[in-house]
Amino acid sequence: MKVMGVMQIQHHFLLVLLSAAARSQVNPEMCRYPLGMTGGQILDEDITASSQWSESTAPRFGRLDFDNGDGDGAWCPDGKSEADGLRQYLQVDLRSLHFLTLVGTQGRHADGMGKEFAQRYRIHYSRDDTHWVAWQDRKGQPVIEGNRNPYDVVLKDLEPPIIARYVRFIPVTDHSMIVCMRVELYGCQWLDGLMEYSAPEGHQMIYRGLDVFLNDSVYDGVASDRLTKGLGLLTDGTWGLDDFLHSPIYGMWPGYDYVGWTNRTFPRGYVEMVFNFDHIRNFTSMKVHSSNMFSRGVRLFRQASCFFRSEGDWEGDPVAFKHPADRISQGARFITVPLGGRTASSIKCRFHFGDLWMLISEVAFQSGSAVYNTSLTPRKRGHPTNALPGEDPTHKLDDSNTRILIGCLVAIIAILSAIIVIILWRQVWQKLLEKASRRMLDDELTERLAEQTQAFFFLRSSFSSSTTSSSEKAVGEGGGSSSTSPYERIFPLSGDYQEPSRLIRKLPEFAQSAENLVASRSSRLLLQQVGGPDGPPHYAEADIISLLDGPVSTSSCSSIAAFSLLASREVPVREFPRDRLSFREKLGEGQFGEVHLCEAEGMQDFLDEDASIERSHGGSPLLVAVKTLREDANKNARNDFLKEIRIMSRLRDPNIVRLLAVCVDTDPLCMITEYMENGDLNQFLHQLQLREAPTTEAEEQGEVVGNVVSYSKLMSMAVQIASGMRYLSSLNFVHRDLATRNCLVGRSCTIKIADFGMSRNLYRGDYYRIQGRAVLPIRWMSWESILLGKFTMASDVWAFAVTLWEILTLCQEQPYCQFSDEQVIENTGEFFRDHGKQVYLPKPACCPDDVYTDLMLSCWRRNAKQRPGFQEIHCRLMENAA
Repeated sequence: MKVMGVMQIQHHFLLVLLSAAARSQVNPEMCRYPLGMTGGQILDEDITASSQWSESTAPRFGRLDFDNGDGDGAWCPDGKSEADGLRQYLQVDLRSLHFLTLVGTQGRHADGMGKEFAQRYRIHYSRDDTHWVAWQDRKGQPVIEGNRNPYDVVLKDLEPPIIARYVRFIPVTDHSMIVCMRVELYGCQWLDGLMEYSAPEGHQMIYRGLDVFLNDSVYDGVASDRLTKGLGLLTDGTWGLDDFLHSPIYGMWPGYDYVGWTNRTFPRGYVEMVFNFDHIRNFTSMKVHSSNMFSRGVRLFRQASCFFRSEGDWEGDPVAFKHPADRISQGARFITVPLGGRTASSIKCRFHFGDLWMLISEVAFQSGSAVYNTSLTPRKRGHPTNALPGEDPTHKLDDSNTRILIGCLVAIIAILSAIIVIILWRQVWQKLLEKASRRMLDDELTERLAEQTQAFFFLRSSFSSSTTSSSEKAVGEGGGSSSTSPYERIFPLSGDYQEPSRLIRKLPEFAQSAENLVASRSSRLLLQQVGGPDGPPHYAEADIISLLDGPVSTSSCSSIAAFSLLASREVPVREFPRDRLSFREKLGEGQFGEVHLCEAEGMQDFLDEDASIERSHGGSPLLVAVKTLREDANKNARNDFLKEIRIMSRLRDPNIVRLLAVCVDTDPLCMITEYMENGDLNQFLHQLQLREAPTTEAEEQGEVVGNVVSYSKLMSMAVQIASGMRYLSSLNFVHRDLATRNCLVGRSCTIKIADFGMSRNLYRGDYYRIQGRAVLPIRWMSWESILLGKFTMASDVWAFAVTLWEILTLCQEQPYCQFSDEQVIENTGEFFRDHGKQVYLPKPACCPDDVYTDLMLSCWRRNAKQRPGFQEIHCRLMENAA
């Protein structure tokens, strides 16, 4: 049976690999290979420039981190800068179309004597060396911040990415400054071969008073009533979310990732798009990523008709494809349109409307000479490849990439077969070791719990006349980590991925102090069992474990007392009929499985009368969030899921999301929690504007009128969050992920704390993977949580101040938005060193000085013991709100 299971895993892995190859031509998260400026794969003759100082600063020396000793270490133009009217540039010819996602720059070092560098620069690119395009970021900014010294490498993500063969770096500096540059390009080959597409300009949708712009905002061709001679959102490698009102890219407007049209302006009932390629290809299929939010009048196209042209006129026999209407699942998806192996250099497709609106976010083509590859074949030095793909007049298709892919698959099968043998050989020993370790762990835990229970009763009798210790005192002092492994991105990377950025500088002071932190054996085992490989444990279960492992003190006794109190208060959780749950949308994927937004029919009658939830109007179904456990989850995951149900059922507070019911009679296991009608606080505030002065009675009372909110209402929201955290801290629970994305908004701006943020793709940019294991929100975390792995109520206080900053800025920016993730981590090192170089979040424009200075900055103190507790925070905010 175990051999069959391993074989199924092997088969599944191969299917995933093949489906990934067929689904999309490029993945921007993996397409980050250095293209050869440093390694020499880009030849000297392919690097040109507008001018040069001298032969020693020729364009061929403009290679990042490369010095052959013949030049001065960089390209330097013979002139000042763009400010003088001289548009100096360094040009790189990649010999074929490439998908570029990252650029790196340096200044001139000249064996330590160089002092010239480009503080800012622009990028121009071309696919045919005729039509040049000035690159702009997703918000229209054309200038890229460059270097601040001549030796450090500065890497900048290209958002949106570039599809080009020719790239120019144009320095933009003060006219009195001489510049020199060394550069590198990162990306992969653009095997799709798509040179341009044309389509009607997208339309604007008005949805419940919200303006939804569905235009192609990054199109690099001619934009008028019809887009021509360019590429844009449909080829940027980023797919839109299931809900088109949200975007996976932080800070973008509703509908940003989609190009959409309404059938009211198309009397023929279809949208016509034309795709032109670099040469004649044999097309097998077309992948179209489209939205299907039929509850908002958006459906998949019901039919696609594609015409083909090699040269001359369009062929008369199109390929027709009909897609059945889907009225069940509202998720966006890829639709595969078979193209039947037709040969052409241009394709014209007509997409027929299935409803009032049609929204498309990505289009990719598969052809006989364009199979996705996971490695870039370098060009050998001295052997330039001058011919572009497809210049053979017979138009024969190259199947070398297919042979390489088949060879890779054979090698993978051989490796997996060897792994099967190793797994079978180790299984017997693993069973014996697991049984022995579990017996030892159970015995040790039983002994430790007995000892701490005895100590608790002894200390309670000894200190019966004294006051109890403060509930704000930090618990869980163990669990530090001495690892100094570099951080890595959360996005999955292939085995041969080469990270272009340098490792984060290690902190010698931290490394010395971290060597002195030794966690107990039982604590490490417990955290490993609870945490799992997918991220940190849920806030409602992780810290009960931490209460049971550590020195016995008065704070530990109060923690154990709180745990004993909860254990004694068995709160029944009733089984809810599954057939009364109606799916609305998928919120995301969590540690155990998926999280869905559903409507629960008859939930109001099902609950107790004292349940503090928002009742729906007119007896309509109640909006709930349903967490499901994966059906293939192992025994440990099922136990953790049931443990979370038991603990969540005991939490009772008006500002904490409540567990309403469960579905555990059959698989999949489900827990049903309340969900507020206005969604999460981050998206709610992002659509609002701050009122300058109240003008009506409702505004005087701090209500949200239209899309305008008052300062007093913002403070009321903060008071509610502080109240909920005060309740959690009284039970010695550590949330670990407090942020506006984890707060839900109901009617009359009622706020309840939840934990859905990590599971939502919308907020994946807020999380970072540390040490290859835990996914952490580093921009909200205290320095000791990042560097020492300590999560306490004092670290929750730090996160609360960041959450308050989000509220007072209306979530218009991500915390430390001017910093990269690596720079955020480096800034935590400044908090650790405490040399006065640490950078704090700035004071929001509407924030009073006393709130920022006396409250927020006090929550960000280096010494965790000097930070205020949530009881004090709640009192201060109540005074300020009054």
